[in-house]
Amino acid sequence: MKDRRPMPPSWKENERRGQSPKRRRDFDRAALYAFVPVLAISPVWVLAVTIFWLPITWITGVVLWKVLLGYLAAGLVLFIPAFQRRVLTLLMGARKPSSREAPKLQKAFNEVTQAWHLRHRHFVVGVVDDKDLNAFASGGHLVIVTSFATQELNHDELCGVLAHELCHHLGSHTIALTIGQWLTLPVYLLERIGAFMHNVSKAATHTFAGSSQSARLLGQTIALIFNAFSRFFRAGYSMMRYLGNSVGRSAEFQADQRVVRMGYGRQLSAALKKTVGPRDTSTSHPPARTRIARIEASLRPDNWKHPSTGLN
Repeated sequence: MKDRRPMPPSWKENERRGQSPKRRRDFDRAALYAFVPVLAISPVWVLAVTIFWLPITWITGVVLWKVLLGYLAAGLVLFIPAFQRRVLTLLMGARKPSSREAPKLQKAFNEVTQAWHLRHRHFVVGVVDDKDLNAFASGGHLVIVTSFATQELNHDELCGVLAHELCHHLGSHTIALTIGQWLTLPVYLLERIGAFMHNVSKAATHTFAGSSQSARLLGQTIALIFNAFSRFFRAGYSMMRYLGNSVGRSAEFQADQRVVRMGYGRQLSAALKKTVGPRDTSTSHPPARTRIARIEASLRPDNWKHPSTGLN
């Protein structure tokens, strides 16, 4: 029997309908909003790097601005596809698709990239072992799906999910996210160092202070200082995550609408319906029901703005 499933409209069909979806990357509104957390964390990042710089300058005499620029320049490797394939994927806990997952993923990925005239070799696809149905984009070229998603989604649904993640890249949503993650690294390290030293100070005070009130008071003061140190950088890290989650919701809606314009709205909606339930409590994504409602509203025949309304 012939496959009678409706095919997504081609680029030429979309253009005949009065639409000309963008094949290349651009900066949409959500991509600009994503720089808000980056700007917010920047002063905390400068302070964190300055703390690491102090012992360096005592030894080498290097000036602070060179260290700051060097750190920013080092972050550029995060956007190199080869680095993402070999290093960033591992850092994010992902792996190469297994022999069972690879054919299914490759078929769906080839369909989406060919339909959009994209060079699929510019993107890296990885799998993270997780029992939740999820996917995310990072680094400008990296697309990660969960092992559960590869098992539970059919071909069309997987196409919709991959299309959504590629739309994050096409809208440049992941650029600010990656920069923010890089700037947050020294902040997070200092938070962990402060927490470790706080625990060490408490343990040392309890073990060695004994009956000496002055020694106990000194130990408690040191522990209090390290605790405040840790809390300060934890607050900066938490602020970054909170703002990132807030602007991330806007990016989800923007990516969903781009998917609709490119003809994979129904496939994405079908995939999202499998996530509806009590576990749909992500802090970085809008509720699946809200996303489904917006997508299906855009797919209505009277909404001429979206080419995927030609799917029946």
